[in-house]
Amino acid sequence: MDIIETPEQVQRDASERLYPRLTNPNWLVLNRRRKILQGWLNRIPVAGLHVLDVGGRIQPYRPLLADRVSSYVAVDLRRTHLTNVIGSAEQLPFRAERFDLIVCTQVLEYVSDPHAAIREMARVLKPGGHLFLSVPSACPTDAAEECWRFLPGGLRHLLAPFQEIEIAPEGGSVSGFFRTSNICLNMFVRYPALRVLYQHTLSPLLNLMGAVLDSVSGGRNQQFTVNYSVLAKK
Repeated sequence: MDIIETPEQVQRDASERLYPRLTNPNWLVLNRRRKILQGWLNRIPVAGLHVLDVGGRIQPYRPLLADRVSSYVAVDLRRTHLTNVIGSAEQLPFRAERFDLIVCTQVLEYVSDPHAAIREMARVLKPGGHLFLSVPSACPTDAAEECWRFLPGGLRHLLAPFQEIEIAPEGGSVSGFFRTSNICLNMFVRYPALRVLYQHTLSPLLNLMGAVLDSVSGGRNQQFTVNYSVLAKK
């Protein structure tokens, strides 16, 4: 498979996911995801980690691991200069119990058989190893290949091979409403010039309103959480 993204494109995409600009309609969930993952990594103070990134053609969260990595392997169906192995999550081409940490963000919704993917990730994790997962629960479709959305009950069922599971909402219902409104409005603006104007005017305002009101509400209502982060321990 040919490289479809230049290193410069990959770097821009990775940076925008890790430290999104306020103009990004996904700012609310991306900002929250980084903070959740950073907190979880602080609770796993292990050096010399062998890491597998499933769907790792961009690797936005690799910088959070800093110098704690001994090896970092990226598997993806799409090739970039960061992809080490072309392969699917349902059939990981690695021996059992090889990795200490698996990162799999916004990938499972594209996988035709999520159960098989989770079983494979559990298989290649060492005992006591961790899986960091992020999945959507409510959002417009991004590509024809998308198959699924996930809720906490379904995630616990999927993650049955793991001993410990922690599910964190990437914002409550208030931020979910503002993020969804932002994405939909951005999607409805069809002309590039108008979209740029929207992203530099109304989009930041919706992001800030969502962040402030979600903080005021304490995120207590989670009926319309639009994305979840998950930490699972084998």
